[in-house]
Amino acid sequence: MPLQVSDYSWQQTRTAVFISVPLRGVSVRDADVFCTENYLKVNCPPFLFEVFLYAPIDDESSKAKIGNDTIVFTLHKKEAAVWETLSLSGVDKEMMQRIREKSILQAQESAKEAMEAKAGARREDQKYTLNVMMKIEEEERKRIEDMKENERIKATKELEAWKERQRKAEEHKIIQREEKLYQQEKQIEEERKKLKHKGLTRNSVSRNLVTKGRNSENIFFEKLKEDSIPAPRSVGNIKINFTPRVFPTALRESQVAEEEEWLHKQAEARRAMNTDIPELCDLKEEEKNPEWLKDKGNKLFATENYLAAINAYNLAIRLNNKIPLLYLNRAACHLKLKNLHKAIEDSSKAYRIMKLPLRLIHPTELYKMMLRRFGI
Repeated sequence: MPLQVSDYSWQQTRTAVFISVPLRGVSVRDADVFCTENYLKVNCPPFLFEVFLYAPIDDESSKAKIGNDTIVFTLHKKEAAVWETLSLSGVDKEMMQRIREKSILQAQESAKEAMEAKAGARREDQKYTLNVMMKIEEEERKRIEDMKENERIKATKELEAWKERQRKAEEHKIIQREEKLYQQEKQIEEERKKLKHKGLTRNSVSRNLVTKGRNSENIFFEKLKEDSIPAPRSVGNIKINFTPRVFPTALRESQVAEEEEWLHKQAEARRAMNTDIPELCDLKEEEKNPEWLKDKGNKLFATENYLAAINAYNLAIRLNNKIPLLYLNRAACHLKLKNLHKAIEDSSKAYRIMKLPLRLIHPTELYKMMLRRFGI
């Protein structure tokens, strides 16, 4: 049961009341102060202090100071007057309970109003902040648009100036070209006049000479004219035989050994080709060449498409299984895909085709040789 504190002291003025309540070991953390306009309570276990005030006070402006085992209250009166006593007299338990309940309801309503006011103020602040941010963003957007427009106008002016400079440069080039042509024509005309003048002078001299010997030369002129024109040639046919060639290039531009080797490989591929292979139905003629398929597989290997490269090598091997490089390339694809057994099997086939002593090579050594061969 709490201990009622009765040894308190109080003083007053016409506008305020000062109450000093001694509480041993009181602290801000342990003290629970509840104050309304007609009721004041302090709960600091095991002490309890409560008073039913004589007249209403302004609980919002009232203060409490805790320290030195004492709580000092400064209560501001709502009406300036001198109280006869601090608490009401003749208050029974029912009236005390009603005052307590009324005080609690007033405190709850005040807290609710304060919360609503605080929420309203928060909403107003958010609204104001949102309006300010929208205004700032609008100003920034307008500033950016103005900057873009200024840059566009500037770029347009620079482009127009550049076009004008280009046009003037072209006009200047045309004028220079015309002047140069005019100078050349003038020079040619002057040279022509000089040559004409020389020709006139030479003609006048030769005319005098021709006049003197015209009578003697006329006798032989017609005969000389007839002898200077040759007779027309007779019609004939010339037969030309060319060296037979499989390739369209001329023999002097070809390499016979390489071409013969290519023809030999093509013949072997045609002999080894199985017309029942379904993959060959949709292929073009050049795509049925093992060399073409090998190059295709190499390109797919370079792009790290190893499965497609294996398919290209498989079809090339079905067309011609005597090319060891096809097995080696397919072994490289299997090695990239971590299919080590298939890689060793293909490399072994390649070594058999090349007629190397495979029985003397350990599988581990063969694997290392493949790593060095393909740089893996």
